[in-house]
Amino acid sequence: MMSGDGLVVRIRAPLGQLSQDQASAVATLSERFGNGLIDLSARANLQLRGITADSYPALIAALQDLGLVDHDSAAEARRNVMLTPLWKPEDISHRIAAQLEQALRDAEDLLLPGKFGFVVDAGESPQLRDCVGDIRIETSGAELLLLADGAECGQSITAETAAEAALDLARWFLQQGGAPEGRGRMHPLIARRGLPASHITPRSASTPSPTIGNCAIGQLVGLEFGQITAQALATLAEQGALRLTPWRMLLIEGRHDIEIPRLPGLILDARDPRLRVSACTGAPGCLQALSATRDLARDLAPFVPEGQVLHVSGCAKGCAHPRPAPLVLTATAPDTFALIHHGKAGDHPLRDSLRAGALRAAPQILTEGS
Repeated sequence: MMSGDGLVVRIRAPLGQLSQDQASAVATLSERFGNGLIDLSARANLQLRGITADSYPALIAALQDLGLVDHDSAAEARRNVMLTPLWKPEDISHRIAAQLEQALRDAEDLLLPGKFGFVVDAGESPQLRDCVGDIRIETSGAELLLLADGAECGQSITAETAAEAALDLARWFLQQGGAPEGRGRMHPLIARRGLPASHITPRSASTPSPTIGNCAIGQLVGLEFGQITAQALATLAEQGALRLTPWRMLLIEGRHDIEIPRLPGLILDARDPRLRVSACTGAPGCLQALSATRDLARDLAPFVPEGQVLHVSGCAKGCAHPRPAPLVLTATAPDTFALIHHGKAGDHPLRDSLRAGALRAAPQILTEGS
């Protein structure tokens, strides 16, 4: 899509993984064809920024040669699967996600909305509950469940039937009028239609997502606002294969206790206040944004209380944090924001017409009245 700094090109890496060679090549392509900035989205996709219309065909061809972009654009659009980054080779999550990706490629009759996505989170305890997805496969105690987003009960399935059951639920979504004009999401449909009769098994509690540092699979490195430079990506690729996460972090496979170079934009301390803020690209990088966002978010981060999150959005769409957040600032004009508590960027504000300078001068405004 076109943005304020050129075309944004999404890479939906199969199973959310980049080999060292692939990651290094993506860094090179970002500098060759774009502006050297790469976003990591809330659905664990990479986005190359600043691509020109003239260079776009050569970039796509190069990404196809790397195995990162499908040759059939319709098949790739359907292959919208987020896999828990903590999978192990041939474990249940890995096997289901691989089967589901292939099943979606083959399902030529399945005309789903562009943002309609699947989540495979079948580890010992679910960790992707706060991540956006329309159809979920996750564990609940000893059960494996198929869930519609927005529901607290699901259908019991097996690893062997999971991919087929997920496609059946996607077809049910379409049959029930979930996307009357080619657009729509599962959550609103469930709210007005209710669940399929077979969805009767309760889901279990989730566990918090991991934080920066060592984990069972390797080492997690944070990205300020989910963005990394091509040079920093190339440096990380020297350390090992990379997994993309929906947490604004990259996971370096199999590397524990290695010293990561301190590069601009990398967050290596789990106590860093920037982990308590999210912000979209903002103006001028996004054509929809009414104000710059990230400088303000960076300045306010130290004043966000522990355990809370501040979302600074350039418009009411709230792309950087689609779920409700404790604290939200939504741009309504250049350097002017509305304050929302416990809501989304487009919700009714607690206060409006707050100038960015006033927020910097008196950051306690954020939590007044909460």
